[in-house]
Parts: sequence; C-alpha cells; structure tokens
Amino acid sequence: MRLFDFNRAPNPRRVRIFIAEKGLDIPRVSVNLYQKEQLSPEFLAINPGGTVPVLELDDGTCLSESLAICHYLEATHPEPALFGATPRQQALTLMWTGIVDNEGFLAVAEVLRNLSPGFRDHAVPGALACAQIPALVERGRRRSERFFDRVEQQLRHQSWLAGEHYSFADISLLVTTDFAGWVDIDPVSSRPSLRRWYERVASRPAARA
Repeated sequence: MRLFDFNRAPNPRRVRIFIAEKGLDIPRVSVNLYQKEQLSPEFLAINPGGTVPVLELDDGTCLSESLAICHYLEATHPEPALFGATPRQQALTLMWTGIVDNEGFLAVAEVLRNLSPGFRDHAVPGALACAQIPALVERGRRRSERFFDRVEQQLRHQSWLAGEHYSFADISLLVTTDFAGWVDIDPVSSRPSLRRWYERVASRPAARA
C-alpha cells in the first residue's frame, strides 16, 4: 500500500492527519503539483481525475478522494474511531464532513482557483483546461464567511464539530480553516468558539502530519 501525496496540497493533508491519528505507517509517493506531474500520462493512468491523494492498495486498486481513502482506513483499522462509534455519530460525522466540503472547502477553492496565476488555465481540478472567472473570487469569499459563521454557531454548543467526539469532520475543518489563510481569509479572529476549537485541534501532534 502507498499514498500518492503532495505536501502543500490541503486534501492530501487530510489523509496524512487521519493516518497519523491512526498511528499507521504508509509509504508516500510525492506528486509535484507545481510541475503538473498529476497531469502526466503515468499519473492519469493511476487516477484519470488528475488529483491527489490516491491510495494504492496491495492488490493494485487505486482509491481517490480523501473521504473514500479515510473510510477504507477506518474499516481496516477501526481504532481509534474517527467516523463515530454509533450510527448516530457516524451520520453526524458524514453530515458535517459534507457541509465542510461543499460549503467551506469548495468556497475557499473557488477564491484560490479564480485568483491565483498558477491556476490561470486550470480553474477546476483535473486535466480539463478551464479559464478563470474573476467574478467568482468575491462570491467565494462571501460563501466562505457564511460557512465559518455557521461553524461558529455549531461550536458554541459542543466541543467538536460533529458532536461529543473528535472525528474526521474536525480534520476536514482544520484543513479548510488553514486553507482559508492562503487567500487572506481569517476565520478565527472574530469567532471565539471557532478559535477555541482551532487551538485544541491544531495542537494535536497529528495536525503536523
């Protein structure tokens, strides 16, 4: 088993944190996104979507998408439970992971991909050439702020995003919160509940993975 990874990219970081929380040791293969190695024929044969991370299993199966990879690792290494130990906890973890991805992460990515010169011809992930739309930068910023406001409300009533236990949803939120800093969005300074949560999660050893 090996993980195709890139240190600077946020989605692979989610998987690395998850692996570290599980105490696993999985060999990594770096795919340099700056040099567009993810669009090489060799890598597209592994993941036609042209994205990282990818977990290649011992039988040659290749799993893309952070959620799928971490779900597989949870099933094969169930302790500690990071997707919840009960059906309710599992459902809440998946629900909040979806909210983080769809309302938060994608909003920040909308800003970055339509703003950064590095994405001039690739405003969407993958091999498809797609021009930037500058008007989406401001929309992404508004979406991001609304998302972090929603998270602030959630964290006023509980210690962790999806309930009483640290979970994959918290990992996803940590990565999204740090990702927002790439485009000069500051989620924590004006949101005290989010700030308290962030200090706890960012201090976990796995957060440095």
